[in-house]
Amino acid sequence: MKFRILEILKEQGKSKYWLYIRLGMSYQNFNNLVENRTKSVKFENLKALCDILECTPNDLFEEYHK
Repeated sequence: MKFRILEILKEQGKSKYWLYIRLGMSYQNFNNLVENRTKSVKFENLKALCDILECTPNDLFEEYHK
């Protein structure tokens, strides 16, 4: 599984910085999350992403094969 955060932002015409300001995470953690360099995510961050991007958890993820 991987996040589709950047794709969703592009679809909505919003920037990575716009999301960063609203999430309130450290930049390092935020960037790792958005760039799919994290192995886990807190439920509170997942909920915040869904609320801010007005989407469901299903919208945030896509399956990929290496």
